[in-house]
Amino acid sequence: MLSVRLTTSVWFLLILITSGCNTSSERPNILIILADDLGYSDIGAYGGEIHTPVLDSLAENGVRFRQFYNAGRCCPTRASLLTGRYPHGVGMGAMVSPVDKELTIGPYQGYLSESAVTLAEMLQDAGYSTYMSGKWHVGERPIHWPRMRGFERYFGLISGASSYYEIIENQPRLRQMALDDDPWSPPDSGFYMTDAFTDYAVDFLQSHTSNKPFLLYLSYTAPHWPLHALPEDIAKYAHRYDRGWDTLRHERFTRMLELGVIGSAHSLSPQTSGLSSWQQAIDKGEWALRMSVYAAMVDRMDQGIGRVVDQLRSMNSLSNTIIFFLSDNGASAESVDGRQLHRLNTHVGEPGSYLAYEEPWANASNTPFRLYKQWMHEGGIATPLIIHWPARIRRSGRIIDTPAHVIDLMATIADVAQASLPHTDGKSLLSLLDSPGYSAPDRTFYWEHMGNRAIRQGDWKLLWDRERSEWKLYNLALDATELYDLSGEEPQIAVHLQHRWEAWADSIGVRLH
Repeated sequence: MLSVRLTTSVWFLLILITSGCNTSSERPNILIILADDLGYSDIGAYGGEIHTPVLDSLAENGVRFRQFYNAGRCCPTRASLLTGRYPHGVGMGAMVSPVDKELTIGPYQGYLSESAVTLAEMLQDAGYSTYMSGKWHVGERPIHWPRMRGFERYFGLISGASSYYEIIENQPRLRQMALDDDPWSPPDSGFYMTDAFTDYAVDFLQSHTSNKPFLLYLSYTAPHWPLHALPEDIAKYAHRYDRGWDTLRHERFTRMLELGVIGSAHSLSPQTSGLSSWQQAIDKGEWALRMSVYAAMVDRMDQGIGRVVDQLRSMNSLSNTIIFFLSDNGASAESVDGRQLHRLNTHVGEPGSYLAYEEPWANASNTPFRLYKQWMHEGGIATPLIIHWPARIRRSGRIIDTPAHVIDLMATIADVAQASLPHTDGKSLLSLLDSPGYSAPDRTFYWEHMGNRAIRQGDWKLLWDRERSEWKLYNLALDATELYDLSGEEPQIAVHLQHRWEAWADSIGVRLH
């Protein structure tokens, strides 16, 4: 019998072939963390004073985006994150439809289209395990719940805003929680929504024993109203906000410039018309407490993210897990007094209270931008984006100035996971992570929500405010806070962008209000 010996060159060839194979162990795990109603400047890495050491560390050891966009509100952004599509194209042009509403089909149907491939479905096909903990909000009926859309395990809030301590039965709309496919109710005591989402996220990671890479989508409700926080977290911010919202905006603006998350094109926008100054405010102690509770909610979320990061570290998975952190929209100026859910003789933050921090503090949360959630101004659609991936990102701590959008996460994740990408409206951001000097070509982005409209092409942004019913044009390279309308000086650009927006709106089924 002839003895066959592998020569050194053959061994070398085999090593090259083996190393070129795309085994699942080489592909990164994926962790997406979505905050709810978080303002652009709330976390420390973006200039905030709130104690967020975990997110700040992820930013320092990863990259931050200066111009990253969401879809302006919770349901549309979640739909875009899950599909890589503009929300109208997957049935979520507005808000989720209530469970008792008759099923319809179209851009505003109020649940995620069955024909749209979700991130979880794409990654399942690519050999990933898929987990979700947190707020779903893209389909109230069980046939539209997460396990029907590619997630192997799920715990969380199917619906939108809810008490952090309980499910209130007499809300204007039904609120539902679920564990996998079954309805779930909080215990009578000892429950706090943010901690529960973290607990299950950690449990899912601990139970992940296969060799498959995994997706974990952790979708917090914090810091969405109602203002509910634990006493020990509120205590950290006692009297922190006694100097008021005017001072806070200026302090944040200064820190943002020092950090480099904003630059010379950013001016501190004037205080929103109609808002009182802090000096004129009544019940300053109550107002300061509301912001303290809000800060405590963000703080608790950061603590929870720290627990998830520690779990990844204990699994020796942190280095090769790509982590995305972002918000679904800008800060919310909404008041919830009209819901009449606040119980008498309760203080903000406590069980039974049901309050929001409202427009004055939202104006500070969105420093330096104008307006809020629902609007297509930068204050409504600009979000922090942190990406952390030690195994791949070089020159950590960078701030990326190239504009990008939540629709880009699907393509980016398909790229890093070596998954087959379904139809998408986005582009992969991987080149921006790999090449510090890479500058992506100018792109065009579109928005519409409840009558507010916008288009951005390169540095030009055309904006329609439903309350004023007129188009305004801004050059974001020179005026990032949208203070100077140039539609009269550059009418050709304005008309060109308006026609582009109208063509997009017609193609995707936008309903003009």
